[in-house]
Amino acid sequence: MKRSPIIALLPRALKLSVQEDSPAGWIRNLFQFAAHELATGRRQSPAMLAKIAELMLTETVQQYAAAQSDQSEAWIAGLRDPLVARALELLHGQLARHWTTDQLAREVGLSRSAFADHFVRTLGEAPMGYLLRHRLEQAAARLLESSDCIAQIAFDIGYESEGAFSRAFRREYGLPPATWRRSKRH
Repeated sequence: MKRSPIIALLPRALKLSVQEDSPAGWIRNLFQFAAHELATGRRQSPAMLAKIAELMLTETVQQYAAAQSDQSEAWIAGLRDPLVARALELLHGQLARHWTTDQLAREVGLSRSAFADHFVRTLGEAPMGYLLRHRLEQAAARLLESSDCIAQIAFDIGYESEGAFSRAFRREYGLPPATWRRSKRH
């Protein structure tokens, strides 16, 4: 079975705030209703629960895409394009791989220049620029959400050294990773 490019690009777990004052506060009531339906075992529950799950997934994915960056609309447009979607799936699925534009172009079946032009027209940035930004966004999320050491995060997102990662992170976020992590956790 072929995976959806959208599903392939999502992280393994998504977190959605369902507090009353959050944009997705209505999901909490829907979730409580779904739990009640499961507990009572009513006959119509499976079809209803499938629709509820679909609504919750849609809301969660929309919030995730909106939180990714100012370029989330371009990202979603990229998913609609089969060539760019395949490239994004490869980049996101093998984040630590040492990609080149040539390798991506071969993977999607285009020449390097045709692929690079198509990617830029669709997403508004070059493939390697997108990859760099995405890696650093993933690193920032891990710095906030985990206690993983910086060297491990650097390696997991494709940097061969902590120093190279720290320099790239500082250029993007204005602080070295350890300092940035401490400042965001206070």
